[in-house]
Amino acid sequence: MKTTLDLPDDLLIEAKSPAARRKTTLRALVESALRRELRPVAEMENPDPEKLEVGPIGFFVLERQPGETITLEQLKAIQNRLEEEYLQRAIRPRKA
Repeated sequence: MKTTLDLPDDLLIEAKSPAARRKTTLRALVESALRRELRPVAEMENPDPEKLEVGPIGFFVLERQPGETITLEQLKAIQNRLEEEYLQRAIRPRKA
């Protein structure tokens, strides 16, 4: 089914970059993100239980100890790893 999305220019530009890096399409990236967001939290696997917990509205949040600092680089590394894992699951051939 086709639909039209009205996205801010900066978001569209930002989304095209990871799609190109992963050698996939913007459509596949959006589809993967929607499937991930619509999946019930109970079905989601916590990829790093030592660092992440499910927050009150169903999103993964970083667990921090008082006084612990998390750098932007650490956040980006976690995000990139999660996105790559989700993408690999989304494009992995399904067994019949």
